Amino acid sequence: MPTVTQEDSKGQSSSESDPQKDEKAKQQPGDQANKSQDGKPKAADVKKDEPNQGDQDKGDQNKKADSEEKKPADPATKRRRILLGVGVGIVLLIAVVGWWLYSRTYESTDDAQVDGHLNSIASRVAGTVKAVYVENDQPVKAGEPLVDLDPSDYEVQVAQARAIYEQAVAQTAAQNPNVPITVTANRTAVDVDDAGVINGDAAVVSAQRDYDSNVAKLRQAEANNRKSQLDLARYKGLVDKDEIAKSEYDQYVANSGSGEAAVEAAQFVADSSAKIVDERKAQLREQQSKLSQDEANSPRNVAIQKANVASRNADVDSAKAQLDTALLNLSYCHIVSPVDGIASQRSAEIGGRISVGQQLIVVVQTNNVWTTANFKETQLRKMRVGQRVTIEVDSLDESFEGAVENMPAATGDRSSLFPPENATGNYVKIVQRLPVRIRFNSNQRDLDRLRPGMSVDPKVHLN
Repeated sequence: MPTVTQEDSKGQSSSESDPQKDEKAKQQPGDQANKSQDGKPKAADVKKDEPNQGDQDKGDQNKKADSEEKKPADPATKRRRILLGVGVGIVLLIAVVGWWLYSRTYESTDDAQVDGHLNSIASRVAGTVKAVYVENDQPVKAGEPLVDLDPSDYEVQVAQARAIYEQAVAQTAAQNPNVPITVTANRTAVDVDDAGVINGDAAVVSAQRDYDSNVAKLRQAEANNRKSQLDLARYKGLVDKDEIAKSEYDQYVANSGSGEAAVEAAQFVADSSAKIVDERKAQLREQQSKLSQDEANSPRNVAIQKANVASRNADVDSAKAQLDTALLNLSYCHIVSPVDGIASQRSAEIGGRISVGQQLIVVVQTNNVWTTANFKETQLRKMRVGQRVTIEVDSLDESFEGAVENMPAATGDRSSLFPPENATGNYVKIVQRLPVRIRFNSNQRDLDRLRPGMSVDPKVHLN
């Protein structure tokens, strides 16, 4: 079968189009009228035919493109295309697998920020603001003055407390000698009482001897009285018989009366001696009781004096504490910064009256910052303290190195003011977040530019 070339196909198409033109010319007899007298077509007809000729050329080109597309593809080109697609697929698969393996080596979150200590500087005493030394966003050093209060009232309190303290010290100095004086007086009293007991004992012995002597005299007087009574009775019989003279009998009568009087007098003396013995014994018992009382009260008196001294010392301590309190209150009128940082939220104004505990300035501590990253609970499975962290700071467009310092104690909802109560109503499980504390490694560039509240993107490397 003969091969048909592109040129032959064009010729055939042109030959096929000629009969169509002739037929069209036969169907339009009025075309001759449209020609001018000199045999040339009108200008309008010429312009109308030009687009038809362009459309014919475009149709020829489309036919040429269709014939070219119908030609069979080169097998080598097809094979190259297949290999290229397979290679691209393998590269994409390797990239996906590599990305998946790499994503398992870290955990990251954008719910994180820089945190720091916001030191609220409040007044410890009430007073009137006398001077303010800082403005907002001004760097301050530890010990640098911030605010001064009017110290006049507290200077008066210091003077009063000092006077009370000095008075207490003087009273204590006057009370201290009473202890040795009381000890000496008590010892003397005990010695005197002891001597009184000895004297009383001797007086009892002497009185007892006098009593014994008087009792012996009483016995003697009684014996003499009995002899006188016997003589009287005997001589009475003789006088009755007129054997003796009446005068002699009268003598025996007188002796008898004298003997009875002597007995009665000796009895009175003996009774008096007995009472004296009882009196001396009572005095001895009294002296012994006094001795016992003084011996018992002596340490008590000393203890009382020591207690008085201790009370005075306590008064001194109390007065000293009041003086120290007054001095502290006076020192609190000069308010300084406790840390290095930046002043913020200044509310103190000169002449303003402030109360105890009122906030005056907030010092933001910039030399001790950390990152609080709120990771999902599912991200903490392999997270441990000490793991390396890369921290990207949004505002600085820099990355810092750090480490996990502490793991959280509870989720954020447990730490909120109104934690949810899952035991009531319908329950919808929500993945919770837990704050992880991440510290910055020291000695890094631009670490001093970090401020609490800056947004960061930490990446914890789980290796």
